[in-house]
Amino acid sequence: MLEGKAVIGETDMLQTMQQDALDLAAKALDFFDVTEATEIARFIKKEFDRTHGPGWQCIVGTDFGSFVTHCYGCFIYFRIASLAILLFKGSAGPEAQANQIPVLESVKA
Repeated sequence: MLEGKAVIGETDMLQTMQQDALDLAAKALDFFDVTEATEIARFIKKEFDRTHGPGWQCIVGTDFGSFVTHCYGCFIYFRIASLAILLFKGSAGPEAQANQIPVLESVKA
């Protein structure tokens, strides 16, 4: 695992969900090398889908830009050393949007 503390850049998640994201990132880094960004992203995404419902997206890397639409309360961007992690729940479709407020976020890793 990478040594060092995670630094949250942007989030609108509840504290408990934020902690889930940080814990899963740490666990992923126990299983995978920092160079295996796709495997780390897959691990975090699948675990969030399992524990917080389907529709999560995860981007992991050292240099990426993004501009995404996400469900309110379902967005976090954080760094651990040189690795940036963006985790958000996308829109599931028109019927799901009736009860959710979409928000746009722009993040530069």
